[in-house]
Amino acid sequence: MNKKIAIVENGIHMTFLIAGETVRLINFSDTDKFEEGMNEVLQQNGYLAEYQETGMGSSDHRGRKHIGCNPGCWMKYKNFKDTRTEFGRKLEIIQEYNGVELVSHYQFFDGIKVIRSWTEVINNSEQTREIEYVSSFMYSFASYGGMTGWEKKMRLYQASNSWYDECRWFSNTLPELGLNPINLAQSTKRIYLQNEGSWSTEEHLPMGCLRNEETGTEYLWEIEHNGSWYWEVAESLGTMFTQENHNLMITSTGDQIGEIYFQMSGPTEWESQWHKSLKPGETFVSVPVAVAALNGKFEDSFAEMVKYRRIIRRKNQDNETLPVIFNDYMNCLFGDSTTEKLIPLIDAAAEAGCEYFVIDCGWYTDQNWWAGVGEWQPSKRRYPGGIDKPIQYIRDKGMIPGLWLEIEVVGFDCLHFENIPDTWFFKRHGCVVSDQCRYQLDFRNPEVRDYATKVIDRMVNEFGVGYIKMDYNINSGIGTEVDSDSLGDGLLEHNRAYLSWLDSIFEKYPNLVIENCGSGGLRMDYAMLSRHSIQSSSDQTDYIKNACIAASSVTAVNPEQCAIWSYPMSGQDKEITVMNMVNAMLLRIHQSGHLGNLPKEQFEFVREGIEVYKQIRDDIKSATPFWLTGLPQFSDDWFTFGLNCGTHAYLAVWRIGGEETLNMQLTKELEKFTSAELIYPGFSDDKAMIYSNKTITAKLRNIKTARVFKLF
Repeated sequence: MNKKIAIVENGIHMTFLIAGETVRLINFSDTDKFEEGMNEVLQQNGYLAEYQETGMGSSDHRGRKHIGCNPGCWMKYKNFKDTRTEFGRKLEIIQEYNGVELVSHYQFFDGIKVIRSWTEVINNSEQTREIEYVSSFMYSFASYGGMTGWEKKMRLYQASNSWYDECRWFSNTLPELGLNPINLAQSTKRIYLQNEGSWSTEEHLPMGCLRNEETGTEYLWEIEHNGSWYWEVAESLGTMFTQENHNLMITSTGDQIGEIYFQMSGPTEWESQWHKSLKPGETFVSVPVAVAALNGKFEDSFAEMVKYRRIIRRKNQDNETLPVIFNDYMNCLFGDSTTEKLIPLIDAAAEAGCEYFVIDCGWYTDQNWWAGVGEWQPSKRRYPGGIDKPIQYIRDKGMIPGLWLEIEVVGFDCLHFENIPDTWFFKRHGCVVSDQCRYQLDFRNPEVRDYATKVIDRMVNEFGVGYIKMDYNINSGIGTEVDSDSLGDGLLEHNRAYLSWLDSIFEKYPNLVIENCGSGGLRMDYAMLSRHSIQSSSDQTDYIKNACIAASSVTAVNPEQCAIWSYPMSGQDKEITVMNMVNAMLLRIHQSGHLGNLPKEQFEFVREGIEVYKQIRDDIKSATPFWLTGLPQFSDDWFTFGLNCGTHAYLAVWRIGGEETLNMQLTKELEKFTSAELIYPGFSDDKAMIYSNKTITAKLRNIKTARVFKLF
């Protein structure tokens, strides 16, 4: 007899169907109506997890899809646990086959429509299990509900990411991406994104969203891993081989074959050369993923994800106070600091209202700063009398000093490189791995972790810094062969060892701010950002393109963690300075530019922007994002980004081109507001008006301008 376990938590419905020895997830959504009318054939699908061992083959005619994996398909239901943790309700579904337990973990978070999911593999058998794939979350009925076929109603959102071009969201129907319904059997086509290596967001954000345009149900997910990851969307059900006798059976669900599933994981063997030899008594835990399930507009899900990220993030003072940071790199010293150059810059940054001053790259070498990383001793030529002088001057001006580091690599020109043993580095095919004039350190090695800790100790205790910009300008590639079951296994364990090392540093120095940077925004993942309080969003040097990146960056990084460059340059039109400030004012101000060389009027716009920011920043840490014009693209004439603070809201508006008036519909959450007030810049008479029909109109007289309004 079939048994259902129906869970309703935080507005999320999860229904597990236990049929004999098999357990399925037949509903994961914001409603219980999806289960109505779901026939028994359809319910034969819905595995909790996909789990593949070498030599076990597939129970599905799958192609390259990770579906029908064995022995995952052969798992038998064993137990169900329903408990609570500090975050909220927690479910565990245990399955077992041939001495291997597969535990699916689902963590709820009180008041938030997001779950965190991961899979645990426990080898209780007497033989080593060669694992090729483990999903962290899988749901087989993302397209269920509504009257039309998935080819018409389903839309997939993806986010391209690149150096200088972060957080570029786009959407398609599934047929536009090559996935079409076919008769009699399911397609072998998959839609997927993957990452290989240590730049987790090198080409794409580790995110995606599936939306049913007919019902409004959508699923937004993110993979919380700082290395290789994978997700896929494809058609489930159709042709499969039965467990009992391996006979071919073709199943249909009426007018079309199957439903659309999505699943996520960390590294895989097919895509990223990962496999794990799990010995008897050992346990493997997949990377965690987060999934939001709700009904609304596409952008609504990001508000839930922002709330969730605040729960999982390390508690820290930086995300409570949101101090203003000056960094001497962008459109400023560009890695060529000296005491002589720094002193007037420190004066100007303090006068503008900055609270941290960071000396960026180059401080440790007289030569090529790019290849000279690793020794981390101050240059004597750059700082006559020692780096202590500018650092103390920063403190004398009431700011906290910071330095740039790239702790995970050693450069070709590093002094004493010949004294470092090969065991410190990644290796492939017997060769030490290098990229961009740097060698990749292996944080599984306790000697490497000890070296890195001593560097941090020196930065804090000897140099007296309170801020570290932690950069990372290489991609290690698919992994290392040293002491690993596979190249991908070496990388995964290194990724986890680095996170563990970070945890130890924050435990040792809880007030130390360490900025996460990887050539701008190439490591924007919440394995890193659950530790780091602040993230570099981009190295984009075009202030208009940077505005577009800033307006969409909260899709990947919470506003109180997202550092945006503001880099006005001497002699520019005042509107360029204003837009630079607007770009950062609803996030974290990462001030730069030659402030000491700015004409007085330009400098006052910077100081005014920082003053206004300090008046509103206490709201940022708890606000949720909205986009009245949708997520922006570089080609847009207008775009917006706002923060809903409950009793009021802030709205940044950019006009790049087009007509001088923009009409927008207020979202349901914003309909209570009736007035709009310009809060920056003070010189402007541009206006925004809210009307009784719940629309808001912004009028910006000139192109290439930006304004910040308060709604109340």
